[in-house]
Amino acid sequence: MDEIRSMLFSAGLRRLLIATLQPGERVLWQGQPDAIADFMMWRGLWWVGFPWLVLSAVAISRGWIDQSATFFLMSGAIMIAAPLVMALYDMQTLCVITDRRALILRTAWGKRTATGTAFADMDATFEILDISRGAGHLNFASGVSTRSPDADYTGRYGFRCIPNADRVRDILERARGDIAPRKSRKPAKARR
Repeated sequence: MDEIRSMLFSAGLRRLLIATLQPGERVLWQGQPDAIADFMMWRGLWWVGFPWLVLSAVAISRGWIDQSATFFLMSGAIMIAAPLVMALYDMQTLCVITDRRALILRTAWGKRTATGTAFADMDATFEILDISRGAGHLNFASGVSTRSPDADYTGRYGFRCIPNADRVRDILERARGDIAPRKSRKPAKARR
């Protein structure tokens, strides 16, 4: 799976990383979210989506829902497609730790984005939320807008569905070193 993912999206992500790095900035670690773990997290939608589509087809064939048939069919299709779309989104994401900051880079849907969080803007302690398959969410900042795809509903921000989150946290803590973190600072966002 890693070879397929790297062939499909690595060139665009590599170009974005090179364009985002500041002069003299070194990459200490880079990795992508575990698309399969994210897919498995959303698979519950299939338990609703497939029966929804079957019931919608039965209702349409019997004439129970004439004018709202499109709504019911589209809702079922969206529930079935959502886990696949999330996995594809993860394949177009690159998480990076440099000697100055943490970066989240995306080339998803033709839109190149680079979001950086300086070590000084990170929380004093990092939080890991295990999800499955050895992957987890590594939160390193708080107070971020919940509209960010890398923030949860409380505004905790960081790498999502990252494999070996404990090891990545250790790398980030070593990289941050002696820089004193501050609480609840928003990460700087740059769009390219």
